[in-house]
Amino acid sequence: MEMHTREQRTVAPLAHLSVHLFGNLTVRRGAEVLRAHDLGGPKPRQILEILLVHVGRPVSKDRLIELLWNSTPPVEALPTLESYVSVLRRHLQPGAGKFGPLQTTTGGYVLDRDLVDVDLDQFDGLLQQARKAVPAFAYPLLLRALDIAAAPLLGDELMAVWAWEARDLHSARVTSARVLAAETAAVLHRVDDSVHFASLALADDPLNERAWTALILGLEASGRHSEGLQAYERCRHAMRIELGCAPGQLLRSAQLRLLRSTADADTDLAEVLSALLVLHDRLRQPPPPTGGPSMAEPTSASPLPERVADSLREASDVVTSYLRRAVACA
Repeated sequence: MEMHTREQRTVAPLAHLSVHLFGNLTVRRGAEVLRAHDLGGPKPRQILEILLVHVGRPVSKDRLIELLWNSTPPVEALPTLESYVSVLRRHLQPGAGKFGPLQTTTGGYVLDRDLVDVDLDQFDGLLQQARKAVPAFAYPLLLRALDIAAAPLLGDELMAVWAWEARDLHSARVTSARVLAAETAAVLHRVDDSVHFASLALADDPLNERAWTALILGLEASGRHSEGLQAYERCRHAMRIELGCAPGQLLRSAQLRLLRSTADADTDLAEVLSALLVLHDRLRQPPPPTGGPSMAEPTSASPLPERVADSLREASDVVTSYLRRAVACA
Protein backbone atom coordinates (compact mmCIF):
# COMPACT_ATOMS: atom_id res chain seq x y z
CA MET A 1 0.00 0.00 0.00
CA GLU A 2 2.82 2.37 0.88
CA MET A 3 4.54 1.54 -2.45
CA HIS A 4 1.31 2.39 -4.32
CA THR A 5 1.15 5.81 -2.58
CA ARG A 6 4.74 6.58 -3.58
CA GLU A 7 3.93 5.74 -7.19
CA GLN A 8 0.95 8.12 -7.07
CA ARG A 9 3.14 10.89 -5.70
CA THR A 10 5.68 10.31 -8.44
CA VAL A 11 3.14 10.34 -11.27
CA ALA A 12 0.72 13.01 -9.95
CA PRO A 13 2.99 16.03 -10.51
CA LEU A 14 3.11 15.13 -14.21
CA ALA A 15 -0.67 15.48 -14.52
CA HIS A 16 -1.40 18.29 -16.97
CA LEU A 17 -4.33 20.71 -16.58
CA SER A 18 -6.18 22.24 -19.51
CA VAL A 19 -8.42 25.10 -18.38
CA HIS A 20 -11.14 27.20 -20.00
CA LEU A 21 -11.73 30.59 -18.36
CA PHE A 22 -13.96 31.85 -21.16
CA GLY A 23 -17.57 31.03 -20.44
CA ASN A 24 -17.99 28.62 -17.53
CA LEU A 25 -14.89 27.37 -15.78
CA THR A 26 -13.74 23.93 -16.98
CA VAL A 27 -10.63 22.08 -15.81
CA ARG A 28 -9.52 18.95 -17.65
CA ARG A 29 -7.04 16.57 -16.03
CA GLY A 30 -6.56 13.65 -18.36
CA ALA A 31 -9.99 12.11 -18.93
CA GLU A 32 -11.49 13.83 -15.86
CA VAL A 33 -13.42 17.09 -16.19
CA LEU A 34 -13.85 19.41 -13.21
CA ARG A 35 -16.37 22.25 -13.27
CA ALA A 36 -16.96 25.23 -11.00
CA HIS A 37 -18.90 23.23 -8.40
CA ASP A 38 -16.22 20.49 -8.25
CA LEU A 39 -13.47 22.60 -6.69
CA GLY A 40 -14.46 22.76 -3.02
CA GLY A 41 -16.62 25.88 -2.92
CA PRO A 42 -16.66 29.51 -4.15
CA LYS A 43 -13.47 30.69 -2.40
CA PRO A 44 -11.20 27.81 -3.53
CA ARG A 45 -12.61 28.25 -7.04
CA GLN A 46 -11.85 31.99 -6.97
CA ILE A 47 -8.30 31.33 -5.75
CA LEU A 48 -7.81 29.05 -8.74
CA GLU A 49 -9.27 31.63 -11.13
CA ILE A 50 -7.06 34.42 -9.78
CA LEU A 51 -3.98 32.23 -10.19
CA LEU A 52 -5.11 31.26 -13.70
CA VAL A 53 -5.44 34.91 -14.73
CA HIS A 54 -1.81 35.29 -13.56
CA VAL A 55 -0.61 31.87 -14.70
CA GLY A 56 3.15 31.49 -14.34
CA ARG A 57 3.37 34.55 -12.06
CA PRO A 58 3.32 34.28 -8.25
CA VAL A 59 0.45 35.91 -6.37
CA SER A 60 1.15 36.79 -2.73
CA LYS A 61 -1.08 35.59 0.08
CA ASP A 62 -1.73 39.19 1.08
CA ARG A 63 -2.92 39.98 -2.44
CA LEU A 64 -5.16 36.92 -2.53
CA ILE A 65 -6.72 37.91 0.80
CA GLU A 66 -7.32 41.42 -0.53
CA LEU A 67 -8.97 40.14 -3.71
CA LEU A 68 -11.08 37.47 -2.01
CA TRP A 69 -12.47 39.61 0.82
CA ASN A 70 -11.95 43.19 -0.34
CA SER A 71 -11.73 45.39 2.78
CA THR A 72 -13.44 42.94 5.17
CA PRO A 73 -11.25 39.84 5.57
CA PRO A 74 -12.05 37.40 8.41
CA VAL A 75 -10.01 37.53 11.59
CA GLU A 76 -8.19 34.33 10.66
CA ALA A 77 -7.78 35.26 6.99
CA LEU A 78 -4.33 33.70 6.49
CA PRO A 79 -5.06 30.22 7.91
CA THR A 80 -8.45 30.30 6.15
CA LEU A 81 -6.73 31.05 2.85
CA GLU A 82 -4.21 28.25 3.40
CA SER A 83 -7.02 25.80 4.19
CA TYR A 84 -8.79 26.77 0.96
CA VAL A 85 -5.57 26.14 -0.99
CA SER A 86 -5.32 22.68 0.61
CA VAL A 87 -8.89 21.94 -0.46
CA LEU A 88 -8.10 23.13 -3.97
CA ARG A 89 -5.01 20.94 -4.19
CA ARG A 90 -7.00 17.86 -3.20
CA HIS A 91 -9.25 18.46 -6.20
CA LEU A 92 -6.62 19.55 -8.72
CA GLN A 93 -3.76 17.19 -7.83
CA PRO A 94 -5.09 14.40 -5.63
CA GLY A 95 -2.38 12.43 -3.88
CA ALA A 96 0.35 14.84 -4.94
CA GLY A 97 0.21 17.33 -2.06
CA LYS A 98 2.32 20.37 -2.98
CA PHE A 99 4.00 18.68 -5.95
CA GLY A 100 1.45 19.38 -8.70
CA PRO A 101 0.59 22.43 -10.84
CA LEU A 102 -0.42 24.54 -7.82
CA GLN A 103 2.86 25.35 -6.11
CA THR A 104 3.88 27.36 -3.08
CA THR A 105 6.29 30.27 -3.52
CA THR A 106 7.79 32.65 -0.99
CA GLY A 107 4.77 34.29 0.60
CA GLY A 108 2.30 33.12 -2.02
CA TYR A 109 1.23 30.65 -4.70
CA VAL A 110 1.75 30.10 -8.43
CA LEU A 111 0.41 27.85 -11.15
CA ASP A 112 3.24 26.21 -13.08
CA ARG A 113 2.89 27.34 -16.72
CA ASP A 114 4.53 24.09 -17.90
CA LEU A 115 1.74 22.05 -16.27
CA VAL A 116 -1.25 24.29 -17.03
CA ASP A 117 -2.73 25.40 -20.35
CA VAL A 118 -5.18 28.31 -20.05
CA ASP A 119 -7.28 29.62 -22.92
CA LEU A 120 -6.78 33.21 -21.73
CA ASP A 121 -3.01 32.70 -21.90
CA GLN A 122 -3.37 31.19 -25.37
CA PHE A 123 -5.35 34.25 -26.52
CA ASP A 124 -2.64 36.62 -25.28
CA GLY A 125 0.10 34.53 -26.92
CA LEU A 126 -1.65 34.46 -30.29
CA LEU A 127 -2.21 38.23 -30.16
CA GLN A 128 1.46 38.85 -29.42
CA GLN A 129 2.53 36.59 -32.31
CA ALA A 130 0.12 38.34 -34.69
CA ARG A 131 1.51 41.76 -33.84
CA LYS A 132 4.97 40.59 -34.95
CA ALA A 133 3.89 38.69 -38.09
CA VAL A 134 3.32 39.81 -41.67
CA PRO A 135 -0.39 40.17 -42.59
CA ALA A 136 -0.72 36.81 -44.36
CA PHE A 137 0.46 34.97 -41.21
CA ALA A 138 -1.02 37.40 -38.70
CA TYR A 139 -4.61 37.10 -39.94
CA PRO A 140 -5.19 33.39 -39.13
CA LEU A 141 -3.56 33.92 -35.72
CA LEU A 142 -6.00 36.74 -35.01
CA LEU A 143 -8.96 34.64 -36.11
CA ARG A 144 -7.89 31.85 -33.75
CA ALA A 145 -7.41 34.29 -30.87
CA LEU A 146 -10.82 35.89 -31.37
CA ASP A 147 -12.46 32.49 -31.67
CA ILE A 148 -10.95 31.45 -28.33
CA ALA A 149 -12.27 34.62 -26.68
CA ALA A 150 -15.79 34.38 -28.12
CA ALA A 151 -17.41 33.68 -24.73
CA PRO A 152 -17.29 36.10 -21.75
CA LEU A 153 -14.26 35.82 -19.47
CA LEU A 154 -14.88 34.33 -15.99
CA GLY A 155 -18.54 33.57 -16.63
CA ASP A 156 -18.95 32.03 -13.16
CA GLU A 157 -17.81 35.20 -11.36
CA LEU A 158 -20.45 37.85 -12.03
CA MET A 159 -20.20 39.62 -8.65
CA ALA A 160 -16.51 39.61 -7.66
CA VAL A 161 -14.82 43.00 -8.10
CA TRP A 162 -11.49 41.42 -9.11
CA ALA A 163 -13.29 39.55 -11.91
CA TRP A 164 -14.82 42.79 -13.23
CA GLU A 165 -11.34 44.31 -13.36
CA ALA A 166 -9.95 41.26 -15.15
CA ARG A 167 -12.78 41.42 -17.69
CA ASP A 168 -12.15 45.13 -18.32
CA LEU A 169 -8.46 44.50 -19.00
CA HIS A 170 -9.27 41.58 -21.26
CA SER A 171 -11.96 43.56 -23.10
CA ALA A 172 -9.34 46.15 -24.07
CA ARG A 173 -7.14 43.35 -25.50
CA VAL A 174 -10.07 41.92 -27.48
CA THR A 175 -10.81 45.37 -28.92
CA SER A 176 -7.15 45.70 -29.89
CA ALA A 177 -7.28 42.28 -31.57
CA ARG A 178 -10.42 43.24 -33.50
CA VAL A 179 -8.88 46.51 -34.70
CA LEU A 180 -5.75 44.68 -35.80
CA ALA A 181 -7.88 42.04 -37.55
CA ALA A 182 -9.77 44.81 -39.39
CA GLU A 183 -6.55 46.50 -40.50
CA THR A 184 -4.94 43.19 -41.49
CA ALA A 185 -8.01 42.10 -43.44
CA ALA A 186 -7.93 45.39 -45.35
CA VAL A 187 -4.31 44.80 -46.36
CA LEU A 188 -5.32 41.34 -47.60
CA HIS A 189 -8.25 42.86 -49.56
CA ARG A 190 -10.81 41.09 -47.37
CA VAL A 191 -12.99 44.18 -47.24
CA ASP A 192 -16.13 42.62 -45.75
CA ASP A 193 -14.06 41.07 -42.94
CA SER A 194 -12.42 44.43 -42.29
CA VAL A 195 -15.79 46.16 -41.95
CA HIS A 196 -17.07 43.35 -39.71
CA PHE A 197 -14.18 43.44 -37.24
CA ALA A 198 -14.07 47.25 -37.18
CA SER A 199 -17.79 47.31 -36.32
CA LEU A 200 -17.24 44.84 -33.47
CA ALA A 201 -14.37 46.94 -32.12
CA LEU A 202 -16.51 50.09 -32.18
CA ALA A 203 -19.28 48.32 -30.29
CA ASP A 204 -16.71 47.87 -27.49
CA ASP A 205 -14.98 51.25 -27.83
CA PRO A 206 -16.95 53.95 -29.73
CA LEU A 207 -14.02 56.39 -29.49
CA ASN A 208 -11.38 54.16 -31.09
CA GLU A 209 -10.17 56.21 -34.06
CA ARG A 210 -8.24 53.30 -35.57
CA ALA A 211 -11.46 51.28 -35.65
CA TRP A 212 -13.37 54.19 -37.22
CA THR A 213 -10.63 54.51 -39.83
CA ALA A 214 -10.77 50.80 -40.68
CA LEU A 215 -14.57 50.91 -40.89
CA ILE A 216 -14.79 54.02 -43.07
CA LEU A 217 -11.97 52.96 -45.40
CA GLY A 218 -13.54 49.53 -45.66
CA LEU A 219 -16.92 50.98 -46.58
CA GLU A 220 -15.20 53.22 -49.13
CA ALA A 221 -13.32 50.28 -50.66
CA SER A 222 -16.53 48.24 -50.94
CA GLY A 223 -18.34 51.08 -52.72
CA ARG A 224 -20.74 51.73 -49.83
CA HIS A 225 -20.18 55.47 -49.96
CA SER A 226 -23.38 56.61 -48.24
CA GLU A 227 -22.73 54.21 -45.35
CA GLY A 228 -19.18 55.54 -45.16
CA LEU A 229 -20.44 59.12 -44.85
CA GLN A 230 -22.91 58.08 -42.16
CA ALA A 231 -20.12 56.32 -40.29
CA TYR A 232 -17.93 59.42 -40.55
CA GLU A 233 -20.73 61.57 -39.11
CA ARG A 234 -21.16 59.18 -36.17
CA CYS A 235 -17.40 59.29 -35.60
CA ARG A 236 -17.29 63.08 -35.79
CA HIS A 237 -20.21 63.41 -33.38
CA ALA A 238 -18.75 60.95 -30.84
CA MET A 239 -15.35 62.64 -30.85
CA ARG A 240 -16.80 66.13 -30.58
CA ILE A 241 -19.13 65.23 -27.70
CA GLU A 242 -16.82 62.94 -25.72
CA LEU A 243 -13.33 64.25 -26.53
CA GLY A 244 -13.90 67.79 -27.79
CA CYS A 245 -11.88 67.17 -30.94
CA ALA A 246 -12.36 66.34 -34.62
CA PRO A 247 -11.34 63.21 -36.57
CA GLY A 248 -7.77 63.14 -37.85
CA GLN A 249 -6.56 64.05 -41.31
CA LEU A 250 -6.79 60.50 -42.66
CA LEU A 251 -10.49 60.34 -41.84
CA ARG A 252 -11.19 63.84 -43.12
CA SER A 253 -9.53 62.96 -46.43
CA ALA A 254 -11.67 59.82 -46.63
CA GLN A 255 -14.77 61.93 -46.01
CA LEU A 256 -13.94 64.23 -48.94
CA ARG A 257 -13.37 61.23 -51.22
CA LEU A 258 -16.70 59.77 -50.14
CA LEU A 259 -18.45 63.07 -50.74
CA ARG A 260 -17.00 63.34 -54.24
CA SER A 261 -17.87 59.73 -55.04
CA THR A 262 -21.43 60.23 -53.79
CA ALA A 263 -21.74 63.48 -55.70
CA ASP A 264 -21.07 61.63 -58.95
CA ALA A 265 -24.37 59.76 -58.60
CA ASP A 266 -27.58 61.08 -60.22
CA THR A 267 -29.69 61.74 -57.09
CA ASP A 268 -30.95 64.66 -55.02
CA LEU A 269 -28.35 63.88 -52.38
CA ALA A 270 -25.63 63.84 -55.01
CA GLU A 271 -26.74 67.27 -56.21
CA VAL A 272 -26.57 68.68 -52.68
CA LEU A 273 -23.21 67.09 -51.97
CA SER A 274 -21.85 68.45 -55.24
CA ALA A 275 -23.03 71.92 -54.23
CA LEU A 276 -21.44 71.57 -50.81
CA LEU A 277 -18.16 70.57 -52.41
CA VAL A 278 -18.24 73.72 -54.54
CA LEU A 279 -18.75 75.82 -51.41
CA HIS A 280 -16.11 73.84 -49.50
CA ASP A 281 -13.51 74.28 -52.23
CA ARG A 282 -14.22 78.01 -52.35
CA LEU A 283 -13.73 78.34 -48.58
CA ARG A 284 -10.36 76.61 -48.85
CA GLN A 285 -9.03 79.10 -51.40
CA PRO A 286 -6.70 81.77 -50.00
CA PRO A 287 -8.11 85.31 -49.76
CA PRO A 288 -7.10 87.71 -52.55
CA PRO A 289 -4.06 89.91 -51.87
CA THR A 290 -4.78 93.35 -50.47
CA GLY A 291 -2.25 95.20 -52.65
CA GLY A 292 -4.40 95.13 -55.77
CA PRO A 293 -4.35 92.70 -58.70
CA SER A 294 -1.11 91.85 -60.44
CA MET A 295 -0.62 91.41 -64.17
CA ALA A 296 -0.98 87.62 -63.76
CA GLU A 297 -4.24 87.81 -61.80
CA PRO A 298 -7.72 88.31 -63.26
CA THR A 299 -9.06 91.83 -62.79
CA SER A 300 -12.54 92.80 -61.70
CA ALA A 301 -13.43 93.09 -65.41
CA SER A 302 -12.44 89.46 -66.07
CA PRO A 303 -15.35 87.01 -66.60
CA LEU A 304 -13.84 84.50 -64.15
CA PRO A 305 -15.11 86.13 -60.93
CA GLU A 306 -18.60 86.35 -62.40
CA ARG A 307 -18.60 82.64 -63.25
CA VAL A 308 -17.39 81.86 -59.76
CA ALA A 309 -20.11 84.01 -58.26
CA ASP A 310 -22.76 82.31 -60.38
CA SER A 311 -21.46 78.89 -59.34
CA LEU A 312 -21.53 79.84 -55.67
CA ARG A 313 -25.05 81.30 -55.94
CA GLU A 314 -26.29 78.15 -57.66
CA ALA A 315 -24.66 75.92 -55.03
CA SER A 316 -26.16 78.02 -52.25
CA ASP A 317 -29.62 77.77 -53.84
CA VAL A 318 -29.35 73.98 -54.11
CA VAL A 319 -28.39 73.59 -50.44
CA THR A 320 -31.03 76.08 -49.27
CA SER A 321 -33.77 74.33 -51.26
CA TYR A 322 -32.74 70.95 -49.87
CA LEU A 323 -32.77 72.25 -46.30
CA ARG A 324 -36.23 73.79 -46.75
CA ARG A 325 -37.60 70.50 -48.01
CA ALA A 326 -36.00 68.63 -45.10
CA VAL A 327 -37.50 71.07 -42.57
CA ALA A 328 -40.92 70.81 -44.23
CA CYS A 329 -40.81 67.02 -43.85
CA ALA A 330 -39.72 67.14 -40.21
